[in-house]
Amino acid sequence: MLHLFRLTSILEGISYLALFAVTMPLKYLADLPTPNKYVGYAHGVLFIAYIILAVLFWFQKKWSWKRGFVFLLASLLPFATFYLDEKYLKPLAQKTH
Repeated sequence: MLHLFRLTSILEGISYLALFAVTMPLKYLADLPTPNKYVGYAHGVLFIAYIILAVLFWFQKKWSWKRGFVFLLASLLPFATFYLDEKYLKPLAQKTH
């Protein structure tokens, strides 16, 4: 489950950045709404998957409320999922190998 959570975390962060840094400007500045629609759908699915996996992982690892909240908050902030992967998830994955 850790591998799936890490992958989802990274993909969610990439989709967040793609949505707001690439497809939103295309939609509003170049009048090209189609990329925004599809990246938006992908981001929505990845966001929901991230939240579900974060909650499952939070309870599986018996993390504190503070750490669980930080993981949920990370889904709303640009670059935060990348930071949490480096700080918490990657070291955890290295311990399990």
